[in-house]
Amino acid sequence: MNYWLLKSEPSTYSWQDLLEAGQDMWDGVRNYQAANNLKKMAKGDQAFFYHSVKQKRIVGIVSIIKEYYPDPTDSSGKFVAVDVSPVIAFPKPVTLAQIKAEESLQNMVLVRQSRLSVSPVTSKEWNIICKMGGV
Repeated sequence: MNYWLLKSEPSTYSWQDLLEAGQDMWDGVRNYQAANNLKKMAKGDQAFFYHSVKQKRIVGIVSIIKEYYPDPTDSSGKFVAVDVSPVIAFPKPVTLAQIKAEESLQNMVLVRQSRLSVSPVTSKEWNIICKMGGV
C-alpha cells in the first residue's frame, strides 16, 4: 500500500462533504506533478485529507476506491481523477504548524512543496502523523 496527501479548500470541498457523499470523485487537479501522483495511486491506497488555505490541517483519512481515469471536468483531456471514500476522521486534526515543528517530518513533500495538491507520504511520515492525530 502507498500513502498520499490530498488537499482541498474546505469552502470548495470539505471532509464533511465527502462524509455526506459517502464516496466521490477527486477531480479538478490541474498541476502535472499532482496529476502524475494521481496516476500512481492504486485501489486500496490511503490518503490524508488536508483542509488547505485558512485551516491548513489534516482532518481525516480516505481510501482510493477507483484508480485514475479521465477527469470529466477537464475539457483538454490531459488530466485525471480518482475515486475516494472516507475511512476515519482524525480525533485531533494535525496542523501544518505541528507538522513543521516535528523534526522527523522536515523532508515531507507537504513541507518542501507546500503548494502541491497531491503528494506522496512515506510510511514513516504516515505513522507519525496518524499518531499525532490520534488514529
